[in-house]
Amino acid sequence: MARNYFDITLALAGICQSARLVQLLTHQRQCDEQPLRASLQSLLDLNPPSVCAVYGDNPTHLRIGLEALQAVLNASSRERISAELTRYTLGLMVLERKLNGNYGAQEALSRRINALHRQLGHFDLLSDTLISAMASIYVDIISPLGPRIQVTGASAILQNTQIQAKVRAVLLAGIRSAALWQQVGGGRLQLMFDSNRLFKEAKQILTYS
Repeated sequence: MARNYFDITLALAGICQSARLVQLLTHQRQCDEQPLRASLQSLLDLNPPSVCAVYGDNPTHLRIGLEALQAVLNASSRERISAELTRYTLGLMVLERKLNGNYGAQEALSRRINALHRQLGHFDLLSDTLISAMASIYVDIISPLGPRIQVTGASAILQNTQIQAKVRAVLLAGIRSAALWQQVGGGRLQLMFDSNRLFKEAKQILTYS
């Protein structure tokens, strides 16, 4: 069956967007609200009609993810930012595979995500309450699966509890995109053998969105 590279690229960009948001938060203490909201919102729709629907039916919501994906796929890039992006992206893929093999963790994750839906009736998605709840899900369910993703950045920023919560919430969103990527036919070998195809697809999506 032919692969749908549009869907594969979007889901992969979702992973990369989480990786890039982690970078921005840990190095600059902040990130734009729109991509953060788009990534965290993706956690809440577990039965979407399409991959694009997971990200608000608008590929522009994944702009920084598509740009980050191009940086990861660009073999000529040797900048530290690209190496860090790649490490976070691959780390999320590994954790998603661990989650996929652990039925108990999947059940617990589903219950906790459903609880988020109830909280959304009282709090905004980007409120400290919701972000803390997402961070707790990551700590309780994802982190024990190992290996843990070693987050780097400015030490003063890394010690900030609000930044820690946002980073964990964003990493949880990255796990969601990694699961979606697998569901639509994604695989790590594509990063080596189909990198040119993925790069061109990301560029085309950016151009026409």
